[in-house]
Amino acid sequence: MHHSNSTHDSRFGVRLLMARLEGKVALITGAASGLGEGAAKRFSDEGACVVVADIQKEKGRALVQALGDCARFVTCDVTEEADIAAAVDFAMSEFGQLDCMINNAGVVGAVGSIVETRVEAYDRTMAILSRGVFLGIKHAGRVMLPRKTGSIVSLASTAGILGGQGPHVYTMAKHGVVGITRSAASEFSPHGVRVNAVAPAGIVTPMIGDVVAGNPEALDAARQVIAQSSPLGIAAMPIDIANAMLYLCSDEARYVTGHTLAVDAGITTGPAPPPFHSADPEVMLEAGRRAHPGSQN
Repeated sequence: MHHSNSTHDSRFGVRLLMARLEGKVALITGAASGLGEGAAKRFSDEGACVVVADIQKEKGRALVQALGDCARFVTCDVTEEADIAAAVDFAMSEFGQLDCMINNAGVVGAVGSIVETRVEAYDRTMAILSRGVFLGIKHAGRVMLPRKTGSIVSLASTAGILGGQGPHVYTMAKHGVVGITRSAASEFSPHGVRVNAVAPAGIVTPMIGDVVAGNPEALDAARQVIAQSSPLGIAAMPIDIANAMLYLCSDEARYVTGHTLAVDAGITTGPAPPPFHSADPEVMLEAGRRAHPGSQN
């Protein structure tokens, strides 16, 4: 399908990796915009053939045209098992293999107080964020397990690690993504198929622009809000998440499975510690001894 993915640099006597996904086929749900679009472009740049699966037909087809000959579009609503099954079968029929499955499609979903959340909004949110991921893993596994190879990466969130990072149902669903990632990895490991997740904090995407400013085009507003909330003081872009997905799908991560990789500027490490560094070390040492009279150190 592709040429060799490495070359030799005689100046340093080392072999340089050129295209990290050369010869691989990736299916990405929700790939017509936002994080999925970023992943599709990054994966294509690294040599993968990409199947863009989305309900946004016009945007999806335009992206495929921009990506070139080794890209295809397929209509896919992740709430419909038949659509996910058909997308996987489409990738197999077009390219003869499926190496990377990216369960990326998502929405913010139900918002507001839990006591006011309608069960219909709950069901719709869980259908996309939870059941859609389950079905993506199920059908990717269906074709990957017989080949004894493959990498499945699902989009979790910092809301899947901590409370207070997102709406209630979103948080529940993303915790579920972390859980099914571990559970599926335990089943698939003996078959050579790896299952991981990526947990971003806020990312500059049209969805976040819509949340913070009521306009999907308000990316500058999204960038400003996210940068202000970031411990690193910078806003994460789709490429930052695409790079994490790329690593987990590449052979560089061949020994990584069942893992949720937080890409969050350290938000999930907890709040900043108190400023003990500015205190007198001797005073702090004595304070510790007074608090613990039996201590000898």
